[in-house]
Amino acid sequence: MMRTAEIKRKTAETDVALTLVLDGTGKAKIDTGCGFLDHMLTLFAAHGKFDLAVKCVGDVNVDYHHTTEDVGIALGEAFSAALGDKRGILRYGDCILAMDEAVVLTSVDFSGREYLGYFLNIPTEKVGDFDTELVEEFWFGFVRKAACALHIRQLSGRNSHHIIEGAFKSAARSMREAVAVDARFAGEIPSTKGVL
Repeated sequence: MMRTAEIKRKTAETDVALTLVLDGTGKAKIDTGCGFLDHMLTLFAAHGKFDLAVKCVGDVNVDYHHTTEDVGIALGEAFSAALGDKRGILRYGDCILAMDEAVVLTSVDFSGREYLGYFLNIPTEKVGDFDTELVEEFWFGFVRKAACALHIRQLSGRNSHHIIEGAFKSAARSMREAVAVDARFAGEIPSTKGVL
């Protein structure tokens, strides 16, 4: 059975349509109106082996804040919907990833509880026309709706693009591990409480 989700989110500021296949091949079709975010989501899909399609029409004439946050929220909703009751998944995943001089560690727990531990020291305020402070907004929106604990920690790095790219790639690989189905736990909820 394919674990998939289709999310539609419309506000006064954005109109997001997103589809996610957890057990995919890394195919991405992304159009958010923000080139840098498109690139990061394409990398996320490729490194997580998730099939991801995103179309967002937002108030990018103002800035990329609402688009970035709402796409993060929609992606979190998609993970939650695709995982269902989380039977048989590993639940936890982590990755330490090198992106040239930057090294980023991520760790995720699909626990049913939201938490973002965000420790990136991005040296510039912008990469191209993208405000780098929006990276935290994206992941905060994601964890709120995915109901997971996500830690993102920069171990080294001085290039803003490399740090952010390393974070998205590392997060994707952590999540790929966490959502993987382990035959040893088939049919089991990965918690001694019996529910996540």
